[in-house]
Amino acid sequence: MINNVSVRKYYFTATTTMALAVFLIGCQKPREETEQKQVTVTATVEVFPLQTGRISTTMRIPGELISYREVDLYAKVSSFCKELFVDVGTEVKAGELLAQMEAPEIVSQLASANARVEALMAMATASKANYDRLLETSKTPGTISQNDLDQALGKSNSDNSQLEAGKSAQKEILAMQHYLEIRAPFSGVISVRNVNPGAYVGPTGKGSDSPLFTLNEQKKLRLVVYIPEANISYLHQHDEIHFSVKAYPNDKFASKVKRLAGALDKRLRAQRIEMDVINDNKKLLPGMIAEVEFSLATNPDTYIVPRSALVNSTERVFVIRITDHKVEWVDVKKGMERNGEVEIFGSLNPGDRLVTIASEEIRSGASVSVMEKKKD
Repeated sequence: MINNVSVRKYYFTATTTMALAVFLIGCQKPREETEQKQVTVTATVEVFPLQTGRISTTMRIPGELISYREVDLYAKVSSFCKELFVDVGTEVKAGELLAQMEAPEIVSQLASANARVEALMAMATASKANYDRLLETSKTPGTISQNDLDQALGKSNSDNSQLEAGKSAQKEILAMQHYLEIRAPFSGVISVRNVNPGAYVGPTGKGSDSPLFTLNEQKKLRLVVYIPEANISYLHQHDEIHFSVKAYPNDKFASKVKRLAGALDKRLRAQRIEMDVINDNKKLLPGMIAEVEFSLATNPDTYIVPRSALVNSTERVFVIRITDHKVEWVDVKKGMERNGEVEIFGSLNPGDRLVTIASEEIRSGASVSVMEKKKD
């Protein structure tokens, strides 16, 4: 009886296990068929041929007008301001006298130098005359020894060298006397004056903290702009720009890119560029802030795609290329963007068929059918 019960339990357990296995296999098979069916489902996507093109945009950025040349003028020697000939706003020409300084000690030094040069000149003249006489006398044998002749020559050369040294010292003091005249190094306008008659000035000490004058050239200005790193490739030398200033909001000024720094400012991460602005009427002033407009254009051989063909995911930026009805994600980098078109860079070739409306739902490696985009 016990054996029969054990046999029955064994057969019941085995039957139940087999039935459960068949049930599970039956449930799993439709699920696998459904998943396989989902993977092999063919979608239809619209594609277009990749082509090169060109897009352009306008960038507005602030700039600053500065003097083409600007200099702070200091006194070169310690002196007192004797007379001023210019003031703030005075227009001067190159070499024009701006101020006259005075230094009594320089006058005394020059007088001493002149007297010393005269004395040395007399000594040199006498030594030369003595040597010449001895030389002439030595032509008669036995009258002048060679030693006396050599000493006379040495004395003449020594006196002549001292004369040259005295003349050099005289020239140095004369140059210092010329420093008492403050002249304009170039034509421009005096924008700052920090000195009055009677004031003590000099290269060191009181009076040298501020310049005597600041001279600006205004008939030619520099327009300085810093271009962000991302836009450097679109800007070239001699490109035309336009700008305006707040003082004359209805006026437009034009110029051309003249100089590019060739390096990025480490603090701004931007490149400095300069434009020369002719300002004969002095309408524009140094220090004005200008709103500058640049026309930026891509190279004609870059790839241009619709914005919808570009996928910006959290991990990558890519377009979808269709090759033999197979999907391929191609990583790209964005460039300029305007009016629904984007410049892209990547491992692409002209004529590649790209999906017009791309998304991450079109998985890489999937099979799709394609539909050519209708031309506008």
